[in-house]
Amino acid sequence: MDQVVSQIATLFPEFSRWFAAGMIVFARLLGFIRFAPIFNRKEIAGLVKLAFVFIMTIILTPLLHPAMPPADISPLLLLLLNFVVGAIIGYIAQLIIMAIEAGGDMINTQMGLSSAMVMDPSTNSQTSILSRVITLLGLIIFMEIGGFYWMINALIRSFEIFPIYAVAIPLEKIINIDYLVTTTSNVLYIGLQIASPVLLATLGQDIILGVISKTAPQVNVFQLSFLFKPVFGAAIMIWILPMLINVISDFFLTFSSIY
Repeated sequence: MDQVVSQIATLFPEFSRWFAAGMIVFARLLGFIRFAPIFNRKEIAGLVKLAFVFIMTIILTPLLHPAMPPADISPLLLLLLNFVVGAIIGYIAQLIIMAIEAGGDMINTQMGLSSAMVMDPSTNSQTSILSRVITLLGLIIFMEIGGFYWMINALIRSFEIFPIYAVAIPLEKIINIDYLVTTTSNVLYIGLQIASPVLLATLGQDIILGVISKTAPQVNVFQLSFLFKPVFGAAIMIWILPMLINVISDFFLTFSSIY
């Protein structure tokens, strides 16, 4: 195999340059696809992801005008560093989606649906039905307002900040620390903001049921709570759905500058 590669390099002098650059771009795209929202879902077949990465590699590599790879740097190190950079960009985007998922988990728990868990093939773990629905809603809104374009644009700009043959990752340029701190802290804040109508409504219901249990001890309030909470929570969710879509859209637009 080495002889074949050396012969090809002899016949085509540009082969080594383009092949090395293409492999490094491919590694960065793999890291990005592995963690970025939409792309990282297991509902998308692996062959489709690899085909997308391969096509993007063919498109992006000529735009970079790569030079010859440095002889004093290990190719494995370059592949690893570029995979890490792509993974960082994808993971920052995933943090924004995690805030929506956290809100769905809070609503699901407050409505008493914690026992209604299903197997999520995208994470290989048990997840709540309501959380999954809200997460999918967030992904649809994210694509509708241009999130796909933001992520691809951030990936392309990463080649300007961190060239393919660089060996030192400039974290202060790739990651805005202020945005990163705000994004991670907003996982809980936005989750509470999304779940607050249902939390407040069910809290009021608990207070009413508590008063009933004191005034009429013969009433089995514990069983009534299991009956009322899912129905009341579902009614509140239907009522606040238009407002919920606006909250999620504004949240995504607020962090669009991170890309």
